[in-house]
Amino acid sequence: MSSCYLETKSQYLNDVVKKTELKNQNEAEFLQAIREVLSSIEPVVVKHEEEYKKIALLERLVEPERVISFRVPWVDDKGQVQVNRGFRIQFNGSLGPYKGGLRFHPSVNQSIMKFLAFEQIFKNALTCLPIGGGKGGSDFDPKGKSDMEIMHFCQSFMNELQKHIGQDTDVPAGDIGVGAREIGYLFGQYRRIRNTYEAGVLTGKGLDYGGSLVRKEATGYGLMYFMREMLKANNIEIRNKNVIISGSGNVAIYACEKAQHMDANVIAMSDSSGCIYDKNGIKLDIIKEIKEEKRGRIKEYLNYVPNAVYYEKASNIPPIFNIKADIVLPCATQNEINLETAKVLLQNGVIAIGEGANMPCTNEAVEFFIENKVLVAPGKAANAGGVATSALEMCQNSMRYFWSFDEVDKKLEGIMINIFNQCQSAAKEYSCGNNYVAGANIAAFLKVSEAMKSQGII
Repeated sequence: MSSCYLETKSQYLNDVVKKTELKNQNEAEFLQAIREVLSSIEPVVVKHEEEYKKIALLERLVEPERVISFRVPWVDDKGQVQVNRGFRIQFNGSLGPYKGGLRFHPSVNQSIMKFLAFEQIFKNALTCLPIGGGKGGSDFDPKGKSDMEIMHFCQSFMNELQKHIGQDTDVPAGDIGVGAREIGYLFGQYRRIRNTYEAGVLTGKGLDYGGSLVRKEATGYGLMYFMREMLKANNIEIRNKNVIISGSGNVAIYACEKAQHMDANVIAMSDSSGCIYDKNGIKLDIIKEIKEEKRGRIKEYLNYVPNAVYYEKASNIPPIFNIKADIVLPCATQNEINLETAKVLLQNGVIAIGEGANMPCTNEAVEFFIENKVLVAPGKAANAGGVATSALEMCQNSMRYFWSFDEVDKKLEGIMINIFNQCQSAAKEYSCGNNYVAGANIAAFLKVSEAMKSQGII
């Protein structure tokens, strides 16, 4: 298996990467995440090499504490039995109960689950809240399924998952394909099986049964709070900047909403079929109607705004990335921006990238942006607002209390400002300049590694 990993000055670190590659040869996404994190923490490892090697710190860091895989049988509306595969990766619990979303999508496999869970360790550490890293999901596709079919699947999925989770053990949330409807069905089945109202076992719940205000908006809002701080630190105003946002799901919609609140000009959004370009600025109420109410395709925007332009996806480069903009917010899925796309974006004048999705840029693309002085807000820092607000939901559940929208939003903003400050401080301390990718990884790694050292060889 070939490796795009560039060897560092630490022989120990290089050896760990090579061993991890041999153990996980068919898990491309997981290895990509491993290489990205470990290469950026090189200055820390070099400084503490003998200590880390003696206690096998890195070997333990890259190996999940627990990988759970199970079958999920369910009955469709035609009475036919279907079988999917379910996962829960409990990667690192040194900072608190495992915390991370559930993803229902055909692309789900062990590699993607492990990559997401590994990223979650560092994202959660940056929030400075007591939560460890985990992730889960299934290759079940909710698209085209009836509410009854989705309920049947969620109940079957929870029949197994409930054995492994709890408000002090592992707290799942939503992710791609898992929204308020799915969380409701999952929580109901958990309550039914356990015969207890353990509100903190799942986050992203409905407001009527223990959910938190701002949770829906949190990832998108948090992304823009981080972007504002990053731009401000580099003497750039977000006001009047042209912004394109890939995706039109939850993260994209609320990143758009907050960007517009900050007087940025969002001119394009997309879905898996193509993108719409509106030079006068995206009408977000229309996007919300199409995507949140009708569950339609973004092309339907033209029915409301005939002067807008629709570009259908016809090549490897999603058409939205051919549109000139100052700020690009990839909010769809992993690896949507590769090196070829990065070169197009640079040619079109991009000054900043904000990762709303998890690992939406390949390692080569990130390196290219940084080499060319494009500011990069890394996903594990910039999109941490969702899990931060999930942790705030857990706090409210524990207190049996309910904060107002403004109270939660203010706490979210404070957390995101603190996350940026951690990234900036670590980058400065380890001479990384404006490399906030390295800053985020170093700041999070220092926190996790100290906890792991304190708790012994486990």
